[in-house]
Amino acid sequence: MGDDRGRAPEDFVQSVSRALRVLEVVTATPGLPVKAIARRAGLNLSTTYHLVRTLAYEGYVCRLKNGCYDVGSELPRRFYDVVQSLGRPPQSRAVLGHLVQVTGLSAYLGRLGDAGMVIADVVEGPASPHLEDLEVGLGVAAHATALGKALLASMPGPERRSYLREQGLPAFTRNTTTDAEALEALLRSVGVGRLVVEHGEFRDGVSCAAAVVPRTRVGDPVWAVVVSTRADEVAQPIGAEILRAAHDLVPA
Repeated sequence: MGDDRGRAPEDFVQSVSRALRVLEVVTATPGLPVKAIARRAGLNLSTTYHLVRTLAYEGYVCRLKNGCYDVGSELPRRFYDVVQSLGRPPQSRAVLGHLVQVTGLSAYLGRLGDAGMVIADVVEGPASPHLEDLEVGLGVAAHATALGKALLASMPGPERRSYLREQGLPAFTRNTTTDAEALEALLRSVGVGRLVVEHGEFRDGVSCAAAVVPRTRVGDPVWAVVVSTRADEVAQPIGAEILRAAHDLVPA
């Protein structure tokens, strides 16, 4: 468990925490024997045997013929449930697919709702680097990504500042904006139909550009579409395609 998760709650359930650690190990390195799972999870062998057998019974891991353990069939099902719960616009896959086709770049759909900012869909393109931290279901580093900044710009000022105080402004690279006043000035300048671009703030050598999908009803989740590129600049034709994709994602 990471130290950045804060103090454990008073009703912390150790068995649940340990089971999740086992799942994290198995999904990160499938095909391990129980002894290796126990070592990597920091658990004793007896406890790990009990947890692995329970997880296998529930379908979250599966025992291979050689006695090692792999990801079970229930995990993909739960992942599908998470994706469905994000309530993506029905045309999102087609719009992102077209954006990838015309730009060659990976395209992402982000969502701002009551639970915060999260990646809702990804279609990878051949001309973009793979960003393991931008996967479906993962949160967004709001101040350091074009996607996060686009979504931040859609928030009322007081709500946005509260969100950033809670999240903090950690530096991911030497280019990351960590000054709250500078970030606020940038976000206030973002208007409807305008691109948000960042250069190497989240990952060195990667630039991203994003646009917010115009909302038709107050209270609905806010969506934004983004592409990533290895180039230092995002070419104007690519920016035009991003804005077009944002418009195409507007609910009917």
